[in-house]
Amino acid sequence: MEPNSASVLSMSSKRPQTDSGIEIDSYYGPERLEGWDPAQRLGRPGEPPFTRGIYPDMYRSRLWTMRQYAGFGTAEATNKRFKYLLEAGQTGLSCAFDLPTQMGLDSDHPKADGEVGKVGVAIDSIDDMKMLFHGIPLDSVTTSMTINSTAAVLLLMYQIEAEENGISPYKLKGTIQNDILKEYVARGTYIYPPRPSMRLITDTFAYCHENLPNWNSISISGYHIREAGSTAVQEIAFTLSNGIAYVQAAIEAGLKVDDFAPRLSFFWNAHNNLFEEIAKFRAGRRIWSNLMSNRFGAKDPRSLLLRFHTQTGGSTLTAQQPENNIVRVAIQALAAVLGGTQSLHTNGFDEALGLPTERAAKIALRTQQIIGYESGVTDTPDPLGGSYFIESLTDEIEAGVWKYLEKLDDLGGAVAAIESGYMQDEIEKAAYAYAKAVDAKEKIIVGVNQFLDQDPGPVEVFPIDPKLQASQVERLKRYKQSRDGVAVTEALSALEKCAKGDGNLLYPMRAALKKRATLGEVSETLRGVFGSYRPRG
Repeated sequence: MEPNSASVLSMSSKRPQTDSGIEIDSYYGPERLEGWDPAQRLGRPGEPPFTRGIYPDMYRSRLWTMRQYAGFGTAEATNKRFKYLLEAGQTGLSCAFDLPTQMGLDSDHPKADGEVGKVGVAIDSIDDMKMLFHGIPLDSVTTSMTINSTAAVLLLMYQIEAEENGISPYKLKGTIQNDILKEYVARGTYIYPPRPSMRLITDTFAYCHENLPNWNSISISGYHIREAGSTAVQEIAFTLSNGIAYVQAAIEAGLKVDDFAPRLSFFWNAHNNLFEEIAKFRAGRRIWSNLMSNRFGAKDPRSLLLRFHTQTGGSTLTAQQPENNIVRVAIQALAAVLGGTQSLHTNGFDEALGLPTERAAKIALRTQQIIGYESGVTDTPDPLGGSYFIESLTDEIEAGVWKYLEKLDDLGGAVAAIESGYMQDEIEKAAYAYAKAVDAKEKIIVGVNQFLDQDPGPVEVFPIDPKLQASQVERLKRYKQSRDGVAVTEALSALEKCAKGDGNLLYPMRAALKKRATLGEVSETLRGVFGSYRPRG
């Protein structure tokens, strides 16, 4: 049905804006870029400032890694889903952990009650890690683990599991998120206060440099900042500010920038505004190259590269008319590819209702495969480079990010800005403005505030096994009974002593885990020294 005249007037009466509030003109031509030197501002793909991509050929020689996020219930159930996705053509693993695992709590802890295995897989012990990756060759697959407060623990478990199967740690490739600062800003799965948490992260940088040289020791995440309600500009600005804090902390801990910076990686969100999202990725690369070269004096060209994983926007998915999410995810995935992502997760269309069913997970993977093999957008690097509109948007986003970075520097950097609540307040304001715009129908969400269905009909939802928690707790009980309790206690005491000093925490953590300490016991030992973080207010 054609829109009536009133709706046409309402659509045209207000100048269009991106999600970051950048006003969009009706025409973009060469005058918008007057005085603009393409060679200086753009360069070629694979050359500084990397606006057009970090590799000369981008996807002509190899597609991005198709890394679908999975994790639920027990290690056995998640292992089955991993194998299902690999058989369907996925090219990398990405693991979600349940809330107790993220918060450093074993499944038998009272606070874990009701949450075991709900939003990810429960991992309490080395035995759980063995079951999680049973039958999967860790020396030939890359694994991403979305874990922060307990990132070092899970990484060490992964290394121990590989070594006990005869695999050298030098052959292990993957990423731990390990980005604690954004937890204080946007997500909330923190354990310790910011400053001891930063010690854990820089210790992980040093440990990976010495023991796991092909592992990405951090994935600095804007994804959750965006999920909390930030704009695209805020997502890039706050994430890069966190990145600056990590680099500075590592240098202050005695590391050389080119020893760890090549293994830094980023994690971005992809939302529905196609062109703003593409421009956002391009601007982020250009700014990071500038920061690493001019602010930190990095000399290794790899230190200048903003390598990133992208996940399509979970907060954009709707429970109403969930099949519409297939289209949203396709648009978002296209933005990520046109923006030059190195790996990509596409959400299942039913994730606003629960964990993705197998059918939804396969459609999400097929979406990536269709873009990669059928669309033609991979035939040349940065196919939209030089577009008047894209270059103007890239410049405007870059200017907005630099403005935020200057403000954050004035506040004393990311940690001080988090402790004062500045980042949190800015995100809350942006989220509130967006919600008002949806309520007022200034932003149309199909199936939510416009084009509604009267009878949506039944939708398949992923089932949760009510017996899962009991079986996981029983397995943990048997695990604790089968080990040498004295050896575990001694190993945890050595960890406590290190935490009170200034040694690298990962070495006594690894020793304790090899003695069969649990994730919760290691985390509780550190909590006893560092304390627990309590947010302001």
